[in-house]
Amino acid sequence: MRVVIGSDHAGLRTGMRSKGGQEVNPLKALHEYGQSVWLDYIRRNLILSGELARMVEQDGLRGVTSNPAIFEKAITGSNDYTNMLKLLNEQELSAKEIYEQIAIRDIQDAADVMAPVYKATDRRDGYVSLEVSPHLARNTQGSIEEARRLHKLVGRDNVMIKIPGTPEGIPAIRQLISEGINVNVTLLFSQQAYQQVAEAYIAGLEARKAKRGDLSGIASVASFFVSRIDSAVDAVLQAKLKEASNPKAQELLCSLLGQVAIANAKMAYKRYKGIFQGERWERLAQSGARTQRLLWASTGTKNPKYSDVLYVEQMIGTDTVNTVPPSTLEAFRDHGRVDSTLEADTARAEKTLADLAKAGIPIESVTDKLLEEGLTLFNGAFDKLLKAVEQGCRQGSNAKIDCMEFHLPEDIDRAVKSALDAWRSEGNIRRLWAGDASLWTGADEARWLGWLRITEDQVAHCHHLSEVAGDAVKAGFRDAVLLGMGGSSLTPEVMQTTFGDQSGWPRLQVLDSTDPAQIKSLAGSIDPAKTLFIVSSKSGSTLEPNIFKQFFFERTQRAVGQAEAGNHFIAITDPGSKLQEVAEKDGFRHVFFGLPNIGGRYSALSDFGMAPAAIMGVDVPRFLDRAEEMVQACMPSVPLEENPGAVLGIVLATLGLAGHDKVTIVTSPGIHDFGAWLEQLLAESTGKLGKGLIPVDREKLGPPAVYGADRVFVYLRLATDTDSSQETRIAELEKAGQPVVRIHLAGIYDLGQEFFRWELATAVAGAVLRINPFDQPDVEASKIATRELTSQYEASGALPSERPFVEDQGIQLFADQRSAGRLMGAAGNDRTLAGVLRAHLNQLSAGDYFALLAYIEMNQANEDALQLIRHQVRDRKRVATCLGFGPRFLHSTGQAYKGGPNSGVLLQITTEDPADLPVPGQKYTFGVVKAAQARGDFQVLAQRNRRALRVHLAGGVDSGLKKLQDAVRQALT
Repeated sequence: MRVVIGSDHAGLRTGMRSKGGQEVNPLKALHEYGQSVWLDYIRRNLILSGELARMVEQDGLRGVTSNPAIFEKAITGSNDYTNMLKLLNEQELSAKEIYEQIAIRDIQDAADVMAPVYKATDRRDGYVSLEVSPHLARNTQGSIEEARRLHKLVGRDNVMIKIPGTPEGIPAIRQLISEGINVNVTLLFSQQAYQQVAEAYIAGLEARKAKRGDLSGIASVASFFVSRIDSAVDAVLQAKLKEASNPKAQELLCSLLGQVAIANAKMAYKRYKGIFQGERWERLAQSGARTQRLLWASTGTKNPKYSDVLYVEQMIGTDTVNTVPPSTLEAFRDHGRVDSTLEADTARAEKTLADLAKAGIPIESVTDKLLEEGLTLFNGAFDKLLKAVEQGCRQGSNAKIDCMEFHLPEDIDRAVKSALDAWRSEGNIRRLWAGDASLWTGADEARWLGWLRITEDQVAHCHHLSEVAGDAVKAGFRDAVLLGMGGSSLTPEVMQTTFGDQSGWPRLQVLDSTDPAQIKSLAGSIDPAKTLFIVSSKSGSTLEPNIFKQFFFERTQRAVGQAEAGNHFIAITDPGSKLQEVAEKDGFRHVFFGLPNIGGRYSALSDFGMAPAAIMGVDVPRFLDRAEEMVQACMPSVPLEENPGAVLGIVLATLGLAGHDKVTIVTSPGIHDFGAWLEQLLAESTGKLGKGLIPVDREKLGPPAVYGADRVFVYLRLATDTDSSQETRIAELEKAGQPVVRIHLAGIYDLGQEFFRWELATAVAGAVLRINPFDQPDVEASKIATRELTSQYEASGALPSERPFVEDQGIQLFADQRSAGRLMGAAGNDRTLAGVLRAHLNQLSAGDYFALLAYIEMNQANEDALQLIRHQVRDRKRVATCLGFGPRFLHSTGQAYKGGPNSGVLLQITTEDPADLPVPGQKYTFGVVKAAQARGDFQVLAQRNRRALRVHLAGGVDSGLKKLQDAVRQALT
């Protein structure tokens, strides 16, 4: 069954500010300061859905710009152009000709939407921009001819033709202005280039006036790129800081971070004010000429340490335009501050540029390089666009995205359609993208939506990833070890297990367990002198990554010396965290910064996931590019029934509310570890307030008879995997009436799409369930309990004593007093291990699940033993079963076990650690930490009245697991 419902016509809710009792949109308030906001984004459904018109009305939008990268993502990431591609392909046109027809239609329709603005502002605003081929950037005559042709084809007075501000573009600008063609001059970085562009505009007007042409209808903007300057300069400054030893030099370099782009823009605006005055200009103005406004482009913030509205708030001035990507527009609507800032403190701006030169970084060297890089990027984007057009014509439909199918019972099918209707009528996807917290619980949800737009910035600015990856290879690191937990470790693990070791690149390993045997095993497999350690923690205060760092930093110091140890470490953390302080103090090789508005489990496509992937040799630009296609497919302008993330979230939540809340993940062998990441996302996001979806990962498929009526099966099938047994089993389940969701992946790089699809689906499901999908209150409770126990150990040298309520065959059983009494009463006279386990498992009923929470080394032997136990329980009791290794699962499924529906029967497994490891600088050991985590976890489970039993294998893991298997077998008979 494929869900297909009509089109989306709901309204957009915007965040507003109160001013004098009136609701004021900050975007509209910019008009009072003489600044216009244009949108740097265009696609077919943005126009057809009415969203562009709504932005004009509600946000005061005054223009639109486009570029090949935007068109390419719209073509590959949606069905917007499917029919037109098919029709145009039948005409045997070239890819460029097909693209032009697509683009011209969109530009015409967008220009028609903007026409009222064009009229209301007396032709000052209301423009839509279309660029000539980037391949003509160095071809003056070619640019002129193509601009003439495109201008004629569009046939709208309010169109601007984009021409790069190259030396070859200058005469083209002059000529086109003289002919009455509006020009958007793009790719400006330097003040000198801007001066030449402004002179060309004036000369063009003078030439037109000499021919008695009308000047009053001529418009032009000079697009000055901003954030790219800070990205480039900051990288050079950071490199110099690593080498600087003089405190004054360090102070100078630090003072320039994040300051140069705005200073450069302020100086450009000062030039603007000087150019468009005086006798020469006044003669043109008297003939109706208008100034060529400066347009601030590339205004999305790239550095997470800076405000997400920095390049809007700090560049507000009369007769300027700010063209913003959708994310920046939404951010400024939500929390932008409006003031006249562009001409404030220009003396400081001048000093900033002078200090930059004093630091040995002349601004011209930066801007010249940026122009060449910009041309290369634009050429690459254009070639990629043409390739996408060719592929779209061959495929006839957007198969790369439209690859999800549902097999649902009739009652669920009806409920899903009803939910889709409700979401459409209420405009909920637009509310989600606009950060409307009332869609969930009205708490702090709007603070955690940075993941919606992260790929946009990552695709455009992932050079820092390739640079650090190249540096790791050049330095000769053979291994890279990721030290993290939960959201910081699971994406790197998925990338490593999916892509495997890449020849010529460091081998990536992931450590996310305090089990001493596991740490010892990893430590024995590497040479610290040839290893790069990646310490990953958003907050920088998470216990496990910090003690991992202490352990391996000490070993690295012994291997390479105290002075060189820091060169073997990289940190990934949020700005201002404790880990950043440690990294800077210990001289880490590099520090990557996360975005504070992205939670850990939603950080897969940020540097938390992509930096380790780049270091191990994954083609991260390609991976992110595939992810961005899914982002475009999930945009609010896409009809709801075609939105793969939204539909999936609605389907899963509707199934959950109908009792099918056990999301059973089935993956092809080639992507088997994706389930571990998905397990965390679903459990930690939805499992709270007694509600939630319980993910079931790594449970082998069985015949229909072993399943209850509480399942939904999600089958992620990789096209390159040839095993047909899964397909057979899934078909049997469908035939038996079980709900099934099928997702088809063409290759492993499609995982980039799945990360985003599932993030959006989970956020949508959270809204349907009416919970906050971005917090984890019960995980925090477990952390607090662990800290209390480790603090007690630091003070007394021991954990609190405890006594089992049953001991049999060298295995001890623990429970809180209430649960122990209940189990003993149910066991009757059979107070053996098997007897108590029988009483415990007999608590399982329809709709419940069984979870093994094993605080033992995560290795294949232990996995096999535990899998045998879980499948015995599933087949006998017909319940869903979960398996997690502790303390790893505490940062994953642990939230659902404590805060989700109280339908779990939980069996915690602990053991002695025959060979413990010390934690440098602490009294406690890794074994003590693991024991404290297990006890803290169990304590919170008891406080939440969960049906939990702890089994302690006092006699060792191997023999203990064998005894436990036998006891479970007896308990189930």
